[in-house]
Amino acid sequence: MSQTSSSSDFNARLIAVADDVELMLGQLLDEKAFFNEIHRPERLLEAMRYASLGGGKRLRPFLVMESARMLGASGQGVLRAACALEFVHCYSLVHDDLPAMDDDDLRRGRPTVHKAFDEAIAILAGDSLLTFAFDVMGDVPTHDNPAIRAELVVGLARASGLGGMAGGQALDLAAEASATPLAMEEILRLQAMKTGALLRFGVEAGAILGGASAAERQALVAYGLALGAAFQIADDILDATSDAATLGKQAGKDEGRNKATLVSVLGLEAARVRCADLVAEAEGALERFDSRADGLREAARFTMARKS
Repeated sequence: MSQTSSSSDFNARLIAVADDVELMLGQLLDEKAFFNEIHRPERLLEAMRYASLGGGKRLRPFLVMESARMLGASGQGVLRAACALEFVHCYSLVHDDLPAMDDDDLRRGRPTVHKAFDEAIAILAGDSLLTFAFDVMGDVPTHDNPAIRAELVVGLARASGLGGMAGGQALDLAAEASATPLAMEEILRLQAMKTGALLRFGVEAGAILGGASAAERQALVAYGLALGAAFQIADDILDATSDAATLGKQAGKDEGRNKATLVSVLGLEAARVRCADLVAEAEGALERFDSRADGLREAARFTMARKS
């Protein structure tokens, strides 16, 4: 199969997954309360839907579903796990945009949640999306084996919390306020936490759902680590070279806010080379899976080629 054909297949698959995820997110965020929920406040639910629906590439859910599919697992349970991860990602965007964090007015080409609603509702929407993610991940329809559900819940918690995404955001805020630039290894750790942890967990969740062997899981984790690092560098390059109309969010903010990025340390061209090397590393980690991993290989290439 040619690379053009493979890319075309990947794009079609990415769109199909995004459509399935959009539908499931909407169903989960229905106005009808779940068992043991008392009531779903209309304005809060509206803000949660605004934050979650109608935008985004859904790369993290794709990683869950594609890695699970590669190992022979599919169905509504896999889709629910993918949506749980996406709820965490959406919560992180809502909170990252708040005035106390990155103070952004634009996300995915439209006003951020605290601008479209208000700051208090944005905080509550983020809180609710985060807790709802664990509701979805830990519920019986996601998997009939409680040990599998528990492993997924613990993995998601560690990827998104103190030692993962939230901790990475704390390091990022501290770096902005510091008079001393971070060393390269500190930037790599920050980025592995803030951005890479959820991307890595996407493929690890697929491995759990697909019953991967220890060697298969190790290979997928290695892929996820390289992919996450490449994704963040690509994001930093886009911030330095693109514009708000293309990105759907403010561009050029990293330099203005003293953000710790590899572009600032290495320079633009060296950062591009490092990104390409990481994509190659991610692809190499999938060698044992042969053509079954073509979708994941294309996902790695996509991280470098994307325009937003």
